[in-house]
Amino acid sequence: MEEFEHKFRQSMRTKVLLLDKIMGYIVKRKGKQIRPMFVFLTARAARPEANTGDPLPDASFRGAALIELLHTATLVHDDVVDESNYRRGFFSINALWKNKIAVLVGDYLLSRGLLLALQNDDYDLLKIVSNAVRELSEGELLQIEKARKLDITEDVYFDIIRQKTASLIASCTAVGAASVGADKETIERARLFGEKVGIAFQIKDDLFDYGTAEIGKPVGIDIKEKKMTLPLIYALQHAGWLEKRKVIFNVKNNEGHRDRVQQVIEFVKKSGGLDYAISTMKKYRDDALAILHTFPASPSRTSLEELINYTIEREK
Repeated sequence: MEEFEHKFRQSMRTKVLLLDKIMGYIVKRKGKQIRPMFVFLTARAARPEANTGDPLPDASFRGAALIELLHTATLVHDDVVDESNYRRGFFSINALWKNKIAVLVGDYLLSRGLLLALQNDDYDLLKIVSNAVRELSEGELLQIEKARKLDITEDVYFDIIRQKTASLIASCTAVGAASVGADKETIERARLFGEKVGIAFQIKDDLFDYGTAEIGKPVGIDIKEKKMTLPLIYALQHAGWLEKRKVIFNVKNNEGHRDRVQQVIEFVKKSGGLDYAISTMKKYRDDALAILHTFPASPSRTSLEELINYTIEREK
């Protein structure tokens, strides 16, 4: 990870002073860096015959940088679209440097990623990551389209999160395997493993909204933003016509009404929505572990197991 940090910073260097300053700000406020970890651990798990101490090929570092560059570009653009002033507790790029600069910075990051891959003939890695970015955009647009009517079914919900969240984790694990020269079958297995982890990860995020002791503090932010998540979808599916109508009214008209958000949270808890979402999340976790166990035992495989458990046990 230290080596990656150095290489990633190098890949973002630029002669334009303002841009270099913004790139430095982006690098400093990075998150948990789970994505590069998935790339490196999957690369090692797909090549267990190599010793743990052996250096990974440069392609693995380029693959991780490519994902971080393209993902960061989408986040910078997201903050502009959402008019969001904060990202992970820091000011967003658009809050500090205005929308025009933020959009151009997102474009710059996108082009840096594309060039990094093309200059090194990493066409297979570029194909994997470009597919993920396409899916991410489609997932966002599908969610916007469905959010207007609040008529999301469970199937549509899984389509959205598979595209919006899981496609990115799946691209990390596929890139990890591809970067060490794994065959097509191994790369697909790695991709599917990442997809299952990504879905479990997103369901965990949905659960934070309902704040039980095990899950974190109640926020209700998804409800405020009229996002239909798994606990709420399940609860509405099992509600009577009148109750369903009342809950949808509260979701649609909750601006400035904290009590309405709280009523929705109570309804979901009472209807077994949380229990259902938790058991679904654990099922995806188990599916991911089953795929992981088709790879030979290695320290990297063990680390991936721990990383999966962390994603669904985390408190924030």
